[in-house]
Amino acid sequence: MLHDAEMEPSPTDAAEGKEPLIFGRILDGHGGVKPIGRTDVDKWQPSKPGEIMWLHLRRHAPEVKPWLVSDLGISPTIAELLVSDSTRPRALREGNSLVATLRGINFNPEARPEDMISLQLWCDGSRLITLRKMPMQTPRDVLSDLDEGRGPNDAGGLITQIVEQLVVRMNQTIVDMNGQIDELEAMDIEGDYEQILPKITAIRRNCLALKRHMSPQHEALERISRDAPDWFEDHDRREIGEAIARLQRYLDDIDISKESAVVLQDELRARSVASSEHATYMLTIVAGIFLPLGFLTGLMGINVGGMPGLDDPRAFWIVVILCFAAMATLLFLFKRWRWL
Repeated sequence: MLHDAEMEPSPTDAAEGKEPLIFGRILDGHGGVKPIGRTDVDKWQPSKPGEIMWLHLRRHAPEVKPWLVSDLGISPTIAELLVSDSTRPRALREGNSLVATLRGINFNPEARPEDMISLQLWCDGSRLITLRKMPMQTPRDVLSDLDEGRGPNDAGGLITQIVEQLVVRMNQTIVDMNGQIDELEAMDIEGDYEQILPKITAIRRNCLALKRHMSPQHEALERISRDAPDWFEDHDRREIGEAIARLQRYLDDIDISKESAVVLQDELRARSVASSEHATYMLTIVAGIFLPLGFLTGLMGINVGGMPGLDDPRAFWIVVILCFAAMATLLFLFKRWRWL
């Protein structure tokens, strides 16, 4: 189910957990971009209108929170939110700043897609700070576009592109789940029951987990579109609106996948119950046939005086004929009563 790896192929990952700054860029507002290092971040101020600083940080690095508060001037409450492990998607406005926690599909090796990765962001229009704990490809893709001169020119556009990348990457997981459901529906349900049922259960679990994260993300994006500060321009709101609409379609697709899995699982269970009931029914028929025969042979086998045929060599065959006659009579009656 996993395709494009949601990770950061960067040499800085060798120092994972030690250096808080993964990368930094200065956008000049006209398509130009240049890197900025750790030592230049704290004293940075826009040299001309339209300049933006984007910092991408490791939120679990020990010095991140003090750096956010003392050097970057972010309030302790918001800094605590940005480095918190409480990563339910949400968005809020604090004065002229936008704060959000978003989630993206986890495409790291050996990860399950429903284990979504969180991305926290803070922006005041001239500074954008994004933070993550696990490696993500989305910030790297946006960075690559910036370095190649194809990226956004303002803070609103930068946030919008990050949101769009996060949302678009969800599509592949949903397509893969639908493909799995199609494959399961094409399988021999009765012959592959033991293989199909665990896969259906896994798909339903994935759908529930994705829905649990993506539904609040939908609300967070609507909050951004509705309550973002003035530096978040109208065209950015329209693009966020497109991302919201796309996310809603994905949520609808997840509902369809979940319902398809439920229908397939119900069909499996119905066939299993029908097979069990048929086996019980056949056993009942067999018991109904052989119960009178067992009574007859048991009666003829009692060792008491006066049993007829003890000295007659034809008695055994007479009993056998009687048994077959009783069996034929029972079969005839069962057919007539439509039990067979």
